Amino acid sequence: MKNSPTVLVSLALLFWSPAGAEEKEAAKADQAKFQGEWTMVSGIADGQPVPDAMLSTAKRTCKDDETTVMIGGQLILKAKFTLDPTQKPKAIDYEVTDGLTKGRKHLGIYEVDGENLKFCFASPGAERPADFASNPGDGRTSSVWKRAVR
Repeated sequence: MKNSPTVLVSLALLFWSPAGAEEKEAAKADQAKFQGEWTMVSGIADGQPVPDAMLSTAKRTCKDDETTVMIGGQLILKAKFTLDPTQKPKAIDYEVTDGLTKGRKHLGIYEVDGENLKFCFASPGAERPADFASNPGDGRTSSVWKRAVR
């Protein structure tokens, strides 16, 4: 069966839509907001508050589509991330390239509010959270970060 130019153009239009381009632009816009250095304002891991001593040393750095999280000078994770701002709440996926869960994928949600970032991540292999809660036994981490340096 021969592929006519009309059929090929129709198929191309079927799989490409302005909405897809708008979604990519929205993801790029949110990714631009992530760039720079951040300090942790609050955090909850598996329902337990992050101790103040750890909060004061928690740093997040984002460059392009990569983030690095350090606490007390120790690498917690380095990950490539992808954003989907069309989801409600907005979705973020981490492909961990270094740290405690290297080689694993974390599904999460995020919110950008001016100079603050809010995240909630499931443990590797678990379903994406639907809210920002972290309760005992759920394996989720929820955190709020404030911009330190752009």
